[in-house]
Formats: sequence, structure tokens, C-alpha cells
Amino acid sequence: MAPTIPPPSVPIPAATPVTVPADSSIWDRVSNWVSEHKAVVYTIAGVSVVITTAGVVYYLRKGSEQKESGPKLSKKERRKRKQAEKEEAEKASTSKTEEAAPTQPKAAAVESADELPEIDEESVVRLSEDERKAYAAKLKELGNKAYGSKDFNKAIDLYSKAIICKPDPVYYSNRAACHNALAQWEQVVADTTAALKLDPHYVKALNRRANAYDQLSRYSDALLDFTASCIIDGFRNEQSAQAVERLLKKFAENKAKEILETKPPKLPSSTFVGNYLQSFRSKPRPEGLEDSVELSEETGLGQLQLGLKHLESKTGTGYEEGSAAFKKALDLGELGPHEALAYNLRGTFHCLMGKHEEALADLSKSIELDPAMTQSYIKRASMNLELGHPDKAEEDFNKAIEQNAEDPDIYYHRAQLHFIKGEFAEAAKDYQKSIDLDSDFIFSHIQLGVTQYKMGSIASSMATFRRCMKNFDQTPDVYNYYGELLLDQNKFQEAIEKFDTAIALEKETKPMCMNVLPLINKALALFQWKQDYAEAEQLCEKALIIDPECDIAVATMAQLLLQQGKVVEALKFFERAAELARTEGELVNALSYAEATRTQIQVQENYPELASKLQGMSGGPGMR
Repeated sequence: MAPTIPPPSVPIPAATPVTVPADSSIWDRVSNWVSEHKAVVYTIAGVSVVITTAGVVYYLRKGSEQKESGPKLSKKERRKRKQAEKEEAEKASTSKTEEAAPTQPKAAAVESADELPEIDEESVVRLSEDERKAYAAKLKELGNKAYGSKDFNKAIDLYSKAIICKPDPVYYSNRAACHNALAQWEQVVADTTAALKLDPHYVKALNRRANAYDQLSRYSDALLDFTASCIIDGFRNEQSAQAVERLLKKFAENKAKEILETKPPKLPSSTFVGNYLQSFRSKPRPEGLEDSVELSEETGLGQLQLGLKHLESKTGTGYEEGSAAFKKALDLGELGPHEALAYNLRGTFHCLMGKHEEALADLSKSIELDPAMTQSYIKRASMNLELGHPDKAEEDFNKAIEQNAEDPDIYYHRAQLHFIKGEFAEAAKDYQKSIDLDSDFIFSHIQLGVTQYKMGSIASSMATFRRCMKNFDQTPDVYNYYGELLLDQNKFQEAIEKFDTAIALEKETKPMCMNVLPLINKALALFQWKQDYAEAEQLCEKALIIDPECDIAVATMAQLLLQQGKVVEALKFFERAAELARTEGELVNALSYAEATRTQIQVQENYPELASKLQGMSGGPGMR
């Protein structure tokens, strides 16, 4: 299992996205923020849904939030309420097959099926209304006995005759139970559907049909039925809520596998790529590849030079063209001493596109050609960590140190490994080691401050960030991440001031490649502080204009829309998030959100009275 990443209010700086495990992503940032601050929370059928690295987690609407909002009860009153709830639950689960049918005339003279007249479509018309009711009740009783004896085919016959006498939702549902025991799923669907036409709020029929849909791999249909069941039952049935969670996960995992089999590899957003590349200290171009050296673009060296030039543009187009140039450079060959660098760079972009096997092969080849190139070990360690192999990652870091124990990048990225594993004391040591070797690299300072915060050393963390603002006063990332820590402490005004400073510096220092994270963080802060939907949406829209591929902007916009009850609009953004997902874990999370949102739309369309009931229970489209 991949290790858990820190909550988004104290994130791993976006400068190192590739060092997080496959199922850790920007979704965890948004979702953990939701979970901790109880602000942007999604309700599907009255069940709060958040996404974590473990999957979809539900908090039943009938939970602590409602209790806290009412008057405080005495111990005696709490015991009485608890006992009443227990008795109600026991009463609801007394019958093994079905609740008793409504009081009907008793067929006292009939003791067995043999004593009943032949029941079919023709003969039943000759019976009086009272006789039909009496015979139906007796047939249902005998059917229950046959069911209890596991003579399911006989029970089916008896329930079928009872239905001929008197179509009743209970009889259909009981017959469905027999088909369920025989794994005849299509018949289960047919019978429960008939029962629900007679009684649309019949919870047991809904649950039985949902289970049959699940068995038939009709997960969306199953999810809708279990959701409707939850609403009707007032969220008292925990099994139904767990079934919703399980189905969402199953649907998303199956759909993700289908998508990944045919999804063409592509680079993530320019924000993502830029932040990863800058997690390594910048170095001058290798000798012979400077702009002052004229090289033909028809040669391998010329393409390598061109690719490095494209990277320096720090734009989405530049990254795409740089990736293509590195591939062409290796295809053309004759790279001499720069061949290891070419494999390193092509491997880097394979890694960013999620082409893990190709990335590992390229980075291993780079190491083989030039064992002294420590960056290749570091990047291979990142790949191993993302693939869930922390032991291999640690081995690569050790090999890098053997080659050059004075390379500060090694300690910075190894600290990320410790951070992700929750080994904060070890992480702090490595960040400090990186700073000792090169104090000019801002991200080592930022991450040290974040780690101190995670360790509970709030004063030390704040002091670290104040020093950063003094020594790196023109670096926007300092203000952005300091703002996140302030936001975590509910110091909203100060946090927004820091985000504003970061935004201004991004515009000033990187007008062509602005990092949009401060915009999104400010949106979250305004929503959390003032529930200011309008400005929060505007900030997300600005972020998406600057970087249309930014997954955190898409995810945040989806949550903001959903919180306002704009479910259809939110679904579009969740579907867009699935398109942008880079790893299987990210895709599963995005698909889970999208399917949950789609189900909420179906509830509104198919069960309008239930949608109204849900709004009455939750107090509106969202929940805080």
C-alpha cells in the first residue's frame, strides 16, 4: 500500500509531484482539506463523500454533526434515546424473508397447497375478492415455509400463484429473494422492478434489485438503487451506505482500467511539469550545448540543444517540444558524452507522462552510461517510490550518495521519501543537510518549515518561513506555502495577504509561466472564511485560463459548484478531472466523484420526492 501524503494545508511542495505515490495526487490535497475543515463537502443521498488515499469515505448524515447542532442531552436522556434506537433497529430486522403482509382474511380451512383449488389466470377470475385475498395470504405463508426449507423452486411456484390471486409488492419481492438464492439475477431484477411499480419506496425490493444489478455488473443502476434506499430509510441502514461506497470504488476501478488501456500518454499541466523540473537545482548547460554553439537540428546534439532551450521557456508548448526533441536526439544518435543526459531527459518526460516502464529503462541506461550522473539515480528513486517500491527508492538514494555525497539534490529528494513515509525527524535532517550544502535552494527551506509544522513545532516552522521571506523575498513559492500554514491555523486574513503577494510576484517574475496554485489557495481561503462562492469561482476560472490543464483548479471548481447544488455543472468538471488524471489512483478518485455526482442527478430525475426529502434533511444542496 502506498504511504499516505500529508494533508493539503501542509503539502509536499508542488515542486516534487513525481515523488509521491501513484494514488497520491492533487485530489488528496482538495479532499483532505475538505475532510479537515468541513467546508466543501459533497453529499450524495445525504451521505457526505470525501476521497482519500484509501478510496471513497462516507460520513452518514445522521451523525455527530446533527447531534452537536441540537441541545445537549443528559446521560439519562442519551441512554433512553440509545435504547429506543436499538429497539427500532431490532424491530426492523426481525423477519428473515420479509415483513408480514398487511392484515388479510384468514383462509382457516386451508392447511396445505394441495387443499387449494387450481390457481391460474383463468380460474382466478371465478374467485371472489375475499377468496383471492385469503388464498394469496395462504400461498405466501406456504411460500415462506418452502423458502425457509430452501426449496426455492417450490417457493417460486407458490409466490407466483399468490401474485395471480393478488399482485402485491411483498409477493414479488419474496419471489425475487428465491431467484436471488438461485443466482437468477435477471429474474431478480424483473420481480423487484414489478414490486417497485406497486410501491416505489419499498426498501427491501430496492436493495435486492441493487444487489442483482451489482451481480450483473450494472454498477450505475445498483448505485442509484442503494442511494434511493438510503434516503427512504433515513440513513439508518449502514450496510446500504457501505454498499454505495463499495460500488463507487468498484465502478471507478473497472472504468479506470478500461480507460488506461486505450488512453494515449500525455504530459500533465505546465504547472505540474514546471514544478517538478524546478525541484532540481538549476545548472548551466553542459559544455558544447550552449546557445553560442551552432549545431544543426538534423543531428542528435542539435536536437538535444534544442530540447534544453525549449525547457527554459517554461511553457506547456515548450515542454511538449522539448520532450519531442529529446526523443529525436536519441533516434539520431551520435551524442558522445551527452548520451547519458539525453536518456535522463527522455526518461524524465516518460515519467511525467506515466510511461513507467520506459522511464525506468531510460534512467537505468543513463546510469549505465554515466554512473556519476546522480540526478538519474534520484529520478529513478522517484519512479520507484511512485510505483510503490520505497525500498528500491532508498537503494537508489544510497547509490547516488556513493557517487557524490556532496550533491544537495540527493538529500532534498530523499527527505521527500521520509516525509511521505511519515518519518518527519529523518526528513528534517535531510532537508537541513541539503541546506547546509547549498543554502540558495528555496524548496529545501520551504519543506523544512512544512516538516517542522507536521512535527508540531509550530513556532519553529513559522520562524523558518519568516527567514525565508527575508532571504527570498522575491520568490512567490515562499508566500504561497506560508499562506497554506496560516490557513491551516484559521488565520484567514494573513493567509490571503500571503496568497496575494505570491500572485503578484508570479505575475511579475514569471508572466509567461505563472504558477496558478496561489490563485487556487486564495479561492479555498475565501470560501472557507466567508463562503464567498463568486470570488472563489472567479479565481479558479483565472487559473484555468492560465493553465487549462491544471487538475487542482478543475477539482476545486467542481467542489465549489457542487457545494452550491450546481450538480450538472459540477459533473462536467469531475469528468474533466478524469481526463486530466495522470495515474490510476488519480483516475479512480476522479471517476468516483463523477459517478457519485451523476447518481445525484439521477436521484433528482427519477425520485424527485426523494430529492426534496434529502434537501429537507441536509438543509440545502451542500453540507458544512
